[in-house]
Amino acid sequence: MTGEPSDRHPADDRLRETVVGSRVVHRGAYIEVRVDDILTPGGRRSTRDIVGHPGAVAIVALDPEDRVLMVRQFRLAAGRTLLEIPAGTLDRAADGTLEDPALAAPRELEEETGHRAATWRHLGAFWTAPGFATELMHLYLATDLVPAGGDRLRPDEDERLELEHVPWKAAVAMAERGEIGDAKTLLGLFWLARILAALPT
Repeated sequence: MTGEPSDRHPADDRLRETVVGSRVVHRGAYIEVRVDDILTPGGRRSTRDIVGHPGAVAIVALDPEDRVLMVRQFRLAAGRTLLEIPAGTLDRAADGTLEDPALAAPRELEEETGHRAATWRHLGAFWTAPGFATELMHLYLATDLVPAGGDRLRPDEDERLELEHVPWKAAVAMAERGEIGDAKTLLGLFWLARILAALPT
């Protein structure tokens, strides 16, 4: 399952840039930064700075009391603490293959919230920053939640998370008031609101 957004358009071939050379300038724990030499459709040469990312998952987890499980954590790049839905990067095996997002989502939910879900729904996938990054994020809806128990998976040692249970309408209202600044969380909450609004009353 690739899960890539299906948005093929007749203009794709007219606009496609061709990579004619590439060099990695930094390789980190799970991302790499490279400079791609490209050829435009008009024949012009240029460069693109690209952050290579293995992809990720994000989870809108709704508990039996209609509360969204959210985590508060400090984000150094933003310079502040953010309230977010649980999320995490896909693991890469030694042979280079990537973890199945459908397996990564339950793992990340349990690590970050201490809960497991009996029901999962893949909502979609989206590029988080297509202007410079290859990260494709898969969004899931998780319901029928139960505590994981004493054998639960734990967050990474360098992660400091505080779990919050936020009534879903309150979470959506926070997003609408501009009190949530994380893109995946905004998308997940508005998607949840659309789903719940369509349910029969």
